[in-house]
Amino acid sequence: MGVVYNASNNELVRTNTLVKNSIVEIDATPFREFYEKHYRLTVPKKGETEGTVIGAAEGKKESAHVTEKYEARRKERSVDPKIIEQMQSGRVMACISSRPGQSGRADGYLLEGPELEFYSRKLSAKKGHAKAGK
Repeated sequence: MGVVYNASNNELVRTNTLVKNSIVEIDATPFREFYEKHYRLTVPKKGETEGTVIGAAEGKKESAHVTEKYEARRKERSVDPKIIEQMQSGRVMACISSRPGQSGRADGYLLEGPELEFYSRKLSAKKGHAKAGK
């Protein structure tokens, strides 16, 4: 979707230039679809704590083995609640870990844990500063 933070240069944010270690916001749809397919749980709506089970809600019959497999995945699940909040809003923050060149390909990873908190604070401070300056 766009570059939201770059530690080295604000001009790179303004022009949406992708460089290594820039923080970008991307569409959460592929990640939400993976989450729903892998755990057979919907991403909870805002204000809810837990999503609904997909297979049971549709009335599909599944074998006992498949049911046990998804139950085990749900028990072992450890997804950061802030990632779930981002999926609910439709955008997730990621960091570019490669050096995107002329090929137009950029690899990266989703921000989570302390790193997500750090950049969230930076962005909120940046927005607060911009509002105060106007």
